[in-house]
Amino acid sequence: MFERLFPSRVPEPKPLPQPNAQLALGALLVRVAFADSNYRATEIGQIDRILSRTFNIGPIEAAKLRATAEALQRDAPETPEFARILREEVDYAHRLALGEAMWSVALADGHRHEKEEIQLLAIETALGLTDQDIEDLREKATRAR
Repeated sequence: MFERLFPSRVPEPKPLPQPNAQLALGALLVRVAFADSNYRATEIGQIDRILSRTFNIGPIEAAKLRATAEALQRDAPETPEFARILREEVDYAHRLALGEAMWSVALADGHRHEKEEIQLLAIETALGLTDQDIEDLREKATRAR
């Protein structure tokens, strides 16, 4: 009887949107934060601030964008695909700024984690940043800490 009233259908998941520059950046920021297997509130807050500031959106829109990016990074393309989108749509100077923003997420919890640094290096390389710029970003981020 209850089965007729409440059929046990699992709702179909909503399809994920095609990645664009906003979602690609969000997914990479989330990927950095997840790299050490700890996704902390400080990292989430930092991601939301970066998305809000970068795309000139309010905090609620930034949180929605981050939530979509979380699902996308979990179920969608690998890092090189997200980086390709950003390389095609964002000039070098702004990609460099994105690298700096990613370091701020990695260090938001107050600790350096080898897995996050490995993930960052992969992302920075995929973004097409030079070795010297990558080293400068690391030095600047760790010095500011």
